[in-house]
Amino acid sequence: MILKSIQKHAVLFASIGIIFICTLTVFFATTSSYNAIEQASLWVRNYFGYFYLYLGLGCVLLLLAVAMSPLGRIKLGTPDVKPEHSLWAWTAMLYSAGMGSGILLRAVQEPVFMQQHPPYASSLSADVLALEFTFYQWGLTAWAFYGLFAMIVGYALFVKQKHVRVSATIEDHVKSKTLKNTVDVVTIITTVFGLIAAIGLGTTQINGGLNHVFHTQFGVLTTLALCVLICTIACYSAWQGVNKGIKLFSKLNIILTLLILLFIFISSDMLHILKLFAVSTVHYVLDFIPMSLALGDYNPGIDFLTGWTFYYWAFWLAWAPFTGIFIARISKGRTLRQLLLGVLIIPSLGTFFWFSVFGSSAFQLIENWGVYNNEFGNVFSSIFVFFQNYPLATVLNITTILLLISFLVTSVDSAVFVLSMFTDNGSKNPNKKHRFIWSVFILLATMSLVLLGNVNADVDVLDAVQKLLIITSLPFALFILVMIVAFLKDCIQTKTPL
Repeated sequence: MILKSIQKHAVLFASIGIIFICTLTVFFATTSSYNAIEQASLWVRNYFGYFYLYLGLGCVLLLLAVAMSPLGRIKLGTPDVKPEHSLWAWTAMLYSAGMGSGILLRAVQEPVFMQQHPPYASSLSADVLALEFTFYQWGLTAWAFYGLFAMIVGYALFVKQKHVRVSATIEDHVKSKTLKNTVDVVTIITTVFGLIAAIGLGTTQINGGLNHVFHTQFGVLTTLALCVLICTIACYSAWQGVNKGIKLFSKLNIILTLLILLFIFISSDMLHILKLFAVSTVHYVLDFIPMSLALGDYNPGIDFLTGWTFYYWAFWLAWAPFTGIFIARISKGRTLRQLLLGVLIIPSLGTFFWFSVFGSSAFQLIENWGVYNNEFGNVFSSIFVFFQNYPLATVLNITTILLLISFLVTSVDSAVFVLSMFTDNGSKNPNKKHRFIWSVFILLATMSLVLLGNVNADVDVLDAVQKLLIITSLPFALFILVMIVAFLKDCIQTKTPL
C-alpha cells in the first residue's frame, strides 16, 4: 500500500525529500553552503548572463509575433467557451501572482538608486534615465518570461487537453517518464525556494514597517508569527480555490494598491509625474532593443549587469514556471492574442506608472532637501521613510503593511494551488490534502530558514535562497528553448489555427 502510494505520488515525495535534504544540509553546514551558493550563482551570471539578455529579448519578440500572427486566434478551450474571469479579476490575479510585494519593496529604493548611480552615461536627465532603466527591469521582459510559460502550458492544457504540469509541454516529444518527472520536480523545488525567499523578504519588510510605526524593535518571534499568519491565510485561500479565496485576495490587493497610488499621485506634483511617466515610457520603447542587448552606449558594464539585470532576469525565470502556469490556469476562454497582449501590456504599464509616481515624488523630495544622505537606501524601510513626508503617514504605513501581508498571501496561495496541481497528477482542481500538505511544508521550511538566519548572524540565509534561485533558473532558461520548438512544432503539425 505504501509503495503504491509513493509510486502514484512520486513527484510529491521526490520534491519534499530533496527540499528536506537541502534544508538539513544548509542547517548543519551553513557557511559552506552559503559560500557554494554564492560562487555558483556568480558563475551562472558571469557565463550565462548575456544568454539571459538575448533570451529575454527573444521571448518578447516571439510573443509579439505569435500575438500578431494567425496563431493568435487559437483559443484556450473549445470555440464556444467564454473567459472564466472578467478582465478586472484576471488582471488582479496575474499581477498579484507575478509581482506582488516586490513593487512595494522597490517602489522608492530602486528609482532613487538608479538616479544616484546612473547605469551608463546618457544625454537624458538622471530622473528619466533612472525611471527608464527601472521600467526595463520590471517591464516587458519579466512578463514575457511569464507569458511564454502561460502560452505554452495553456495550449497544452486547454487545446491538447494535457495535465497541468510543465512536462506536459514536451509530453508528445519525450517518452521517458523519468525525464518528465525530473522536469516537474525541478519546477517544484524552484517554486518552493522562490516562495521562501518571497515570504522572508516580505516579512522582513513588514517587520521594518512595524518598527517604524511603533518606534520599537520587533524580533524573530514577530517574524515567525507573521509567517504563521500568512501561510494560514494562504492555506485557507488555496483551500477555497481560485474562484473564491485567490480571486478575493487578488482584488483586495489591487484596490489597496490603487488607493495608495492615487493618494501619493494626488498629493504630489501630478503634471511632473505624468511628464516623466510619458517621456520615460517613450524612451524605454525606443531604447528597448539596445538596452536588451547591452549594446554600445547602453552597456552598463559587467559589474552592474551582474548585480542588477542578470539577477533580475534569473529571478523572473525562476518564477516563470509557477506564475506562468497559474496565469494559464486562469486564462481559459481567452485567445492567445488576448492572453499575450494582456500579459505584456497591462501589468507593464501599471508598473511603469507605479514607479513613476513613487520615483518622481522621491526625486523631488531629494531636490527639496538639497542633500541626500541615503535616506531611501534601505530596501526594507525606504517606502516607510518616504511616507513620512506625506499627510496621513501612519494610515499609509498601516495600509502598506496590510497590503504586504495580502500580497504575500496571494503569492503563497496561488503557488500552493499550482504545486498541488503538479503533485496531484496534474489535476486542474487538486485534492485539498495536497493544498494542506504544501501549505504546512512551506511554513515549516520558511520558519526553519528564518531561525537559521537569526542563529547565524554572519550568513544571510534569505540572500542565499534568492541566489539559489539564480542557479535553479539556468535549467529553465535552457528548457525554454525546448518548449518553444515543441510548441511551434505542435502548432504546425496540427495546423492550428486553420
